[in-house]
Amino acid sequence: MSDAPLVLPILSGRQVRLREWRDTDVALVQEASRDTLIPLVTTVPRTPDETAAVAFIRRQHQRLESGAGYAFAIADLDDRAVGHIGLSPVGRTRASVGYWVAASQRRRGCAADALATLTSWASTLERLDRLELYVEPANEGSWRVAESAGYEREGLLKAWQRIDGRPRDMYMYAQLTERARVGAGRS
Repeated sequence: MSDAPLVLPILSGRQVRLREWRDTDVALVQEASRDTLIPLVTTVPRTPDETAAVAFIRRQHQRLESGAGYAFAIADLDDRAVGHIGLSPVGRTRASVGYWVAASQRRRGCAADALATLTSWASTLERLDRLELYVEPANEGSWRVAESAGYEREGLLKAWQRIDGRPRDMYMYAQLTERARVGAGRS
C-alpha cells in the first residue's frame, strides 16, 4: 500500500460508517465472542470477558500503527458498532479483506454496504491492483456479500486454512482496481 504511516479515514456508505474502534464498542466484541465461528477465524476473543474485549480493540489500533493494515468498526447510522471490516496488505500490490457482523445485526445489509464502501475506497489506494477475500463454501451469506460488492469467485482453494484444527476449503474472491483493469486491457 504505502511505506508511509497508515491513517484510518472515516468512510460513509448508504447505511453504515466505517470508523475507528472505540472502548464503547466492547459490548459488540463480547457478543461476537459468543458466536460459533467468529472467534475461530478472527482475533476476536473466545471469551466475553471485558478485559479480552478491550484488548481486541487495542489490537485493532495497533494494526494501523504498525502498518499491518486498516481495521474499521462497522457502525450503523446511529454510530453503534455492528461489526468489523479490515484491509491487510498481501505483498506490494494486493490486499486481503475480512469482515464479520454480529449475529444480532445480520441480514440488514450492513456487511454488503461495508464491503462496497471499503472496496470503493481501497480502489483509490495508489499501489493496490487487487483485493482478495476468502470464504468457506458453507458460508453462503458471506459469499453473497462478496458477490454483491462486485467480487468474482476465482476458484476453490482446497485445505487453504486450518480452522479449529481442521483443514478447510475456501472460495477465493477477487476484485481488480480500475487502474489494474485498465493496465491489463480489461476495462
